[in-house]
Amino acid sequence: MAHYMGAMYLLPAAICLGFALLVQIGTNFANDYLDGVRGTDTEARLGPTRAVAQGLVAPRTMKWAALGTLALAFCLGLSLIAFGGWQLLVVGVASVICAWIYTGGPFPLAYNGLGDIFVVLFFGLIAVGCTYYVQVGSVSQEVLWLGVACGLIVNNILVVNNYRDIDEDTQASKRTLVVLLGRRWALYQYGGSLLLAGGVLFRLANQGYGAWLLLGCLPLIYGFFLLVRLAKAEMPADFLAALKGAALTVVLFSALVSLGLFLG
Repeated sequence: MAHYMGAMYLLPAAICLGFALLVQIGTNFANDYLDGVRGTDTEARLGPTRAVAQGLVAPRTMKWAALGTLALAFCLGLSLIAFGGWQLLVVGVASVICAWIYTGGPFPLAYNGLGDIFVVLFFGLIAVGCTYYVQVGSVSQEVLWLGVACGLIVNNILVVNNYRDIDEDTQASKRTLVVLLGRRWALYQYGGSLLLAGGVLFRLANQGYGAWLLLGCLPLIYGFFLLVRLAKAEMPADFLAALKGAALTVVLFSALVSLGLFLG
Protein backbone atom coordinates (compact mmCIF):
# COMPACT_ATOMS: atom_id res chain seq x y z
CA MET A 1 0.00 0.00 0.00
CA ALA A 2 2.86 2.37 0.77
CA HIS A 3 4.39 1.59 -2.63
CA TYR A 4 1.01 2.13 -4.26
CA MET A 5 0.97 5.62 -2.70
CA GLY A 6 4.54 6.25 -3.89
CA ALA A 7 6.00 6.31 -0.38
CA MET A 8 7.65 2.95 0.29
CA TYR A 9 10.68 3.14 2.64
CA LEU A 10 12.41 -0.15 3.36
CA LEU A 11 14.18 0.75 6.63
CA PRO A 12 11.11 1.55 8.78
CA ALA A 13 9.21 -1.32 7.09
CA ALA A 14 12.04 -3.73 7.97
CA ILE A 15 12.07 -2.47 11.57
CA CYS A 16 8.31 -3.11 11.77
CA LEU A 17 8.87 -6.63 10.46
CA GLY A 18 11.58 -7.29 13.04
CA PHE A 19 9.41 -5.88 15.84
CA ALA A 20 6.42 -8.00 14.80
CA LEU A 21 8.50 -11.18 14.62
CA LEU A 22 10.03 -10.60 18.05
CA VAL A 23 6.63 -9.86 19.61
CA GLN A 24 5.23 -13.05 18.04
CA ILE A 25 8.15 -15.13 19.34
CA GLY A 26 7.97 -13.50 22.77
CA THR A 27 4.23 -14.14 22.93
CA ASN A 28 4.73 -17.81 22.08
CA PHE A 29 7.44 -18.15 24.74
CA ALA A 30 5.16 -16.46 27.29
CA ASN A 31 2.24 -18.73 26.34
CA ASP A 32 4.44 -21.81 26.67
CA TYR A 33 5.64 -20.71 30.11
CA LEU A 34 2.31 -19.47 31.49
CA ASP A 35 0.19 -22.37 30.18
CA GLY A 36 2.84 -24.76 31.48
CA VAL A 37 2.88 -23.42 35.04
CA ARG A 38 -0.93 -23.10 35.07
CA GLY A 39 -1.27 -26.74 34.08
CA THR A 40 -3.34 -25.93 31.00
CA ASP A 41 -1.08 -28.04 28.77
CA THR A 42 -1.34 -31.72 29.62
CA GLU A 43 -0.28 -35.05 28.13
CA ALA A 44 -3.71 -35.23 26.50
CA ARG A 45 -2.82 -32.24 24.32
CA LEU A 46 -3.50 -32.88 20.62
CA GLY A 47 -1.27 -30.07 19.38
CA PRO A 48 2.51 -29.80 19.01
CA THR A 49 4.67 -30.43 22.09
CA ARG A 50 4.95 -27.56 24.57
CA ALA A 51 8.46 -27.22 26.00
CA VAL A 52 7.63 -26.33 29.61
CA ALA A 53 4.74 -28.78 29.98
CA GLN A 54 6.88 -31.65 28.68
CA GLY A 55 9.87 -30.72 30.86
CA LEU A 56 12.09 -29.91 27.88
CA VAL A 57 12.75 -26.37 29.16
CA ALA A 58 12.72 -25.21 32.77
CA PRO A 59 9.89 -22.73 33.56
CA ARG A 60 12.38 -20.11 34.79
CA THR A 61 14.39 -20.38 31.57
CA MET A 62 11.30 -19.98 29.39
CA LYS A 63 10.11 -17.06 31.50
CA TRP A 64 13.34 -15.14 30.97
CA ALA A 65 13.41 -16.08 27.30
CA ALA A 66 9.95 -14.52 26.93
CA LEU A 67 10.81 -11.38 28.89
CA GLY A 68 14.15 -10.99 27.09
CA THR A 69 12.59 -11.36 23.64
CA LEU A 70 9.83 -8.86 24.45
CA ALA A 71 12.40 -6.42 25.86
CA LEU A 72 14.43 -6.73 22.65
CA ALA A 73 11.28 -6.10 20.63
CA PHE A 74 10.54 -2.96 22.65
CA CYS A 75 14.09 -1.63 22.19
CA LEU A 76 13.91 -2.24 18.44
CA GLY A 77 10.52 -0.58 18.30
CA LEU A 78 11.90 2.56 19.92
CA SER A 79 13.80 3.29 16.70
CA LEU A 80 10.46 3.76 14.92
CA ILE A 81 9.88 6.95 16.91
CA ALA A 82 12.27 8.65 14.48
CA PHE A 83 9.90 7.82 11.63
CA GLY A 84 6.48 8.15 13.23
CA GLY A 85 6.80 10.25 16.38
CA TRP A 86 6.41 9.58 20.08
CA GLN A 87 2.84 8.35 19.70
CA LEU A 88 4.30 5.05 18.51
CA LEU A 89 5.62 4.54 22.03
CA VAL A 90 2.03 3.81 23.09
CA VAL A 91 1.79 1.10 20.43
CA GLY A 92 5.08 -0.44 21.52
CA VAL A 93 4.17 -0.51 25.20
CA ALA A 94 0.68 -1.88 24.50
CA SER A 95 2.09 -4.59 22.22
CA VAL A 96 4.59 -5.82 24.81
CA ILE A 97 2.10 -5.71 27.70
CA CYS A 98 -0.62 -7.53 25.75
CA ALA A 99 1.89 -10.16 24.63
CA TRP A 100 2.31 -11.07 28.30
CA ILE A 101 -1.26 -10.64 29.57
CA TYR A 102 -2.57 -12.69 26.63
CA THR A 103 -2.13 -15.71 28.92
CA GLY A 104 -0.72 -14.03 32.04
CA GLY A 105 -1.80 -11.68 34.80
CA PRO A 106 -4.99 -11.67 36.89
CA PHE A 107 -7.22 -11.43 33.80
CA PRO A 108 -5.54 -13.33 30.94
CA LEU A 109 -7.14 -12.39 27.64
CA ALA A 110 -7.01 -15.88 26.12
CA TYR A 111 -8.72 -17.35 29.19
CA ASN A 112 -11.64 -14.93 29.02
CA GLY A 113 -12.81 -15.05 25.41
CA LEU A 114 -10.85 -11.96 24.32
CA GLY A 115 -7.97 -13.63 22.49
CA ASP A 116 -9.59 -13.34 19.06
CA ILE A 117 -10.21 -9.60 19.43
CA PHE A 118 -6.62 -8.87 20.35
CA VAL A 119 -5.21 -11.05 17.56
CA VAL A 120 -7.24 -9.14 14.96
CA LEU A 121 -6.28 -5.84 16.60
CA PHE A 122 -2.52 -6.35 17.01
CA PHE A 123 -1.67 -8.76 14.18
CA GLY A 124 -3.98 -7.06 11.70
CA LEU A 125 -5.15 -3.53 12.28
CA ILE A 126 -2.16 -2.21 14.25
CA ALA A 127 0.49 -4.22 12.37
CA VAL A 128 -0.65 -3.12 8.92
CA GLY A 129 -1.70 0.38 9.94
CA CYS A 130 1.50 1.24 11.80
CA THR A 131 3.78 -0.21 9.11
CA TYR A 132 1.99 2.00 6.59
CA TYR A 133 2.08 5.01 8.92
CA VAL A 134 5.85 5.02 9.47
CA GLN A 135 6.34 5.12 5.70
CA VAL A 136 3.58 7.45 4.52
CA GLY A 137 3.04 9.60 7.62
CA SER A 138 -0.71 9.06 7.71
CA VAL A 139 -3.24 6.24 7.84
CA SER A 140 -6.00 5.78 5.27
CA GLN A 141 -9.34 4.07 5.64
CA GLU A 142 -8.32 1.57 2.94
CA VAL A 143 -5.23 0.52 4.90
CA LEU A 144 -7.28 -0.03 8.02
CA TRP A 145 -9.73 -2.22 6.09
CA LEU A 146 -6.82 -4.28 4.75
CA GLY A 147 -5.49 -4.52 8.31
CA VAL A 148 -8.81 -5.93 9.50
CA ALA A 149 -8.81 -8.43 6.61
CA CYS A 150 -5.29 -9.61 7.48
CA GLY A 151 -6.17 -9.83 11.17
CA LEU A 152 -9.21 -11.99 10.46
CA ILE A 153 -7.17 -14.41 8.35
CA VAL A 154 -4.42 -14.55 10.99
CA ASN A 155 -7.01 -15.19 13.68
CA ASN A 156 -8.22 -18.30 11.84
CA ILE A 157 -4.99 -19.92 13.04
CA LEU A 158 -6.19 -19.30 16.60
CA VAL A 159 -9.65 -20.59 15.72
CA VAL A 160 -8.16 -23.90 14.54
CA ASN A 161 -5.98 -24.08 17.64
CA ASN A 162 -8.90 -23.49 20.01
CA TYR A 163 -11.19 -25.80 18.01
CA ARG A 164 -8.64 -28.58 18.50
CA ASP A 165 -8.09 -27.86 22.22
CA ILE A 166 -11.73 -27.37 23.27
CA ASP A 167 -11.82 -30.38 25.62
CA GLU A 168 -8.49 -29.59 27.28
CA ASP A 169 -9.35 -25.88 27.59
CA THR A 170 -12.72 -26.70 29.15
CA GLN A 171 -11.05 -28.82 31.82
CA ALA A 172 -8.54 -26.05 32.52
CA SER A 173 -11.30 -23.37 32.74
CA LYS A 174 -9.80 -21.59 29.74
CA ARG A 175 -12.85 -19.81 28.32
CA THR A 176 -11.97 -19.33 24.67
CA LEU A 177 -14.72 -18.34 22.24
CA VAL A 178 -14.88 -21.96 21.09
CA VAL A 179 -15.37 -23.14 24.68
CA LEU A 180 -18.02 -20.49 25.30
CA LEU A 181 -19.91 -20.86 22.01
CA GLY A 182 -19.04 -24.33 20.70
CA ARG A 183 -17.32 -25.89 17.73
CA ARG A 184 -20.15 -25.06 15.32
CA TRP A 185 -19.60 -21.38 16.13
CA ALA A 186 -15.89 -21.79 15.42
CA LEU A 187 -16.63 -23.13 11.94
CA TYR A 188 -18.98 -20.22 11.24
CA GLN A 189 -16.37 -17.79 12.56
CA TYR A 190 -13.68 -19.31 10.35
CA GLY A 191 -15.83 -19.11 7.23
CA GLY A 192 -17.16 -15.66 8.12
CA SER A 193 -13.63 -14.31 8.44
CA LEU A 194 -12.81 -15.58 4.94
CA LEU A 195 -15.95 -13.94 3.54
CA LEU A 196 -15.26 -10.61 5.26
CA ALA A 197 -11.67 -10.57 4.00
CA GLY A 198 -12.92 -11.25 0.48
CA GLY A 199 -15.47 -8.46 0.87
CA VAL A 200 -12.68 -6.01 1.75
CA LEU A 201 -10.80 -6.94 -1.44
CA PHE A 202 -13.89 -6.48 -3.63
CA ARG A 203 -14.58 -3.14 -1.97
CA LEU A 204 -11.06 -1.85 -2.60
CA ALA A 205 -11.06 -3.17 -6.17
CA ASN A 206 -14.34 -1.32 -6.73
CA GLN A 207 -12.78 1.85 -5.30
CA GLY A 208 -10.13 1.89 -8.00
CA TYR A 209 -7.30 -0.24 -6.62
CA GLY A 210 -7.61 -2.57 -9.61
CA ALA A 211 -8.79 -6.09 -10.33
CA TRP A 212 -5.32 -7.50 -9.63
CA LEU A 213 -6.14 -7.08 -5.95
CA LEU A 214 -8.62 -9.94 -6.30
CA LEU A 215 -5.71 -12.36 -6.58
CA GLY A 216 -6.02 -12.41 -2.81
CA CYS A 217 -9.32 -14.30 -3.18
CA LEU A 218 -7.50 -17.44 -4.35
CA PRO A 219 -6.15 -18.38 -0.88
CA LEU A 220 -9.57 -17.54 0.58
CA ILE A 221 -11.10 -20.19 -1.68
CA TYR A 222 -8.40 -22.57 -0.46
CA GLY A 223 -9.44 -21.61 3.07
CA PHE A 224 -12.95 -22.95 2.48
CA PHE A 225 -11.51 -26.33 1.47
CA LEU A 226 -9.57 -26.28 4.74
CA LEU A 227 -12.78 -25.45 6.60
CA VAL A 228 -14.41 -28.64 5.30
CA ARG A 229 -11.36 -30.65 6.41
CA LEU A 230 -11.41 -29.00 9.85
CA ALA A 231 -15.05 -29.95 10.35
CA LYS A 232 -14.09 -33.60 9.75
CA ALA A 233 -10.83 -33.55 11.74
CA GLU A 234 -10.44 -36.12 14.51
CA MET A 235 -6.80 -37.22 14.74
CA PRO A 236 -3.82 -35.03 15.77
CA ALA A 237 -2.48 -35.23 12.20
CA ASP A 238 -5.78 -33.83 10.89
CA PHE A 239 -5.62 -30.82 13.21
CA LEU A 240 -1.94 -30.24 12.43
CA ALA A 241 -2.74 -30.19 8.71
CA ALA A 242 -5.56 -27.71 9.35
CA LEU A 243 -3.23 -25.52 11.39
CA LYS A 244 -0.54 -25.53 8.71
CA GLY A 245 -3.17 -24.78 6.08
CA ALA A 246 -4.48 -21.80 8.04
CA ALA A 247 -0.94 -20.42 8.32
CA LEU A 248 -0.33 -20.99 4.60
CA THR A 249 -3.53 -19.09 3.85
CA VAL A 250 -2.12 -16.08 5.74
CA VAL A 251 1.12 -16.16 3.75
CA LEU A 252 -0.62 -16.56 0.38
CA PHE A 253 -3.24 -13.91 1.14
CA SER A 254 -0.64 -11.34 2.18
CA ALA A 255 1.65 -12.15 -0.74
CA LEU A 256 -1.03 -12.10 -3.42
CA VAL A 257 -2.72 -8.95 -2.10
CA SER A 258 0.69 -7.25 -2.08
CA LEU A 259 1.38 -8.50 -5.60
CA GLY A 260 -2.01 -7.21 -6.72
CA LEU A 261 -1.19 -3.76 -5.32
CA PHE A 262 2.19 -3.72 -7.07
CA LEU A 263 0.61 -4.73 -10.38
CA GLY A 264 -2.14 -2.19 -9.87
